[in-house]
Amino acid sequence: MKQQPSWPDLPELEQVEKQLAMLPPLVFAGEARSLKEQLGKVANGEAFLLQAGDCAESFDGFGADAIRDKLKVILQMAVVLTYSAGVPTVKVGRIAGQFAKPRSKPTETVDGTELPSFLGHMVNDVAFSEGDRRPNPQRLIHAYNQSASTLNLLRAFTKGGFADLHRVQAWNQEFVAGSPAGQRYDTLGDEIDRAIRFMEAAGISSKHPEINETDFYTSHEALILQYEEALTRKDSLTGGWYDCSAHMVWIGERTRQLDGAHVEFFRGIENPIGCKIGPTATPEDVVALCNAVDPDREPGRLTLISRMGASTVRENLPTLLEAVRDAGHPVVWACDPMHGNTFTSESGKKTRHLEDVMAEVTGFFEAHRSVGTWPGGIHVELTGDDVTECMGGTKEVGDADLLTRYETMCDPRLNGSQSLDLAFRVAELLR
Repeated sequence: MKQQPSWPDLPELEQVEKQLAMLPPLVFAGEARSLKEQLGKVANGEAFLLQAGDCAESFDGFGADAIRDKLKVILQMAVVLTYSAGVPTVKVGRIAGQFAKPRSKPTETVDGTELPSFLGHMVNDVAFSEGDRRPNPQRLIHAYNQSASTLNLLRAFTKGGFADLHRVQAWNQEFVAGSPAGQRYDTLGDEIDRAIRFMEAAGISSKHPEINETDFYTSHEALILQYEEALTRKDSLTGGWYDCSAHMVWIGERTRQLDGAHVEFFRGIENPIGCKIGPTATPEDVVALCNAVDPDREPGRLTLISRMGASTVRENLPTLLEAVRDAGHPVVWACDPMHGNTFTSESGKKTRHLEDVMAEVTGFFEAHRSVGTWPGGIHVELTGDDVTECMGGTKEVGDADLLTRYETMCDPRLNGSQSLDLAFRVAELLR
């Protein structure tokens, strides 16, 4: 199995798997079916998918404020997309389970010492010592517990009044509000307030669930199969099997082999699923993958997340779109404009430039329009913290600024201002 840890204590791993198998599900099959139904609307060109969150969640940075601030940014982006572009936005977070990361090499060497690579807090620690890098099965239990706490808070926020559109201005964090994108959001918020007041003055009640609360779903890369298999449950209503670690799970670019363990696991679950598609994928590869995991051609079942890079998306994507369309698979196509546009800055920091991110999104839309298919969504790495990890944006982050608040454990993330900037520009493409 690719990208799996070399667990040093297999009896301990087996005991942890048994313990996880006895714990309650984190999400329910009915919730996953609801997301699949909404993604079916995206596949039909009737809605847009916003999938966003951390590159890798941390055991160390866990807290209510961090969850709230991340949710704020995603809600702001969704409001911009829905109000400005006039299409419903399906909100899916990279949250409550995004604790594992694939790596290009199983080990890394520092000052002549070779140790296992950091695989995310679900497996080991980022600190470079033999004990920290030793894969520890007990971390799977920690990941489950933190995911449960995160889900509880997300449900409280999204159903308990925090996501009420009457509070749309309150979501604008202080450091975002001072940016050009934040000021543009303020103007949009004023327009929404006026629209709600007009409805109420006209005798139309604004006390509707669609205004007072929102649906918010969770997702992560289902990388560590021992964790995913232990949390897979048989639905008592339908008899189908669901991975109850998240509403939606996806396969990474490094683990999408047709004869691989990840594809085989995904074939057996009924969640909505995703798969990352990189620049080396051929039309034959992608259609074969669709046939393997979506043989019934079910709308909302499969989301293909392209991660081509700004320089190659216009060349590589159209033939894939045509092949999948002609094969009759009603997939959601989403754009991951982050992973194909990573580079090392002059200051030595791994980063991305917002203009490169936007260039790939623009190429993604152009490819779809050239073929006549629907550009269904975006998949981005972001945080609610005021970090300086990606360059560019209306509140410009330059190379020298990267050293100010570079906090990511793995990949560079957009901050709140950059995320809003991206949302406004995607809304313009949707219009």
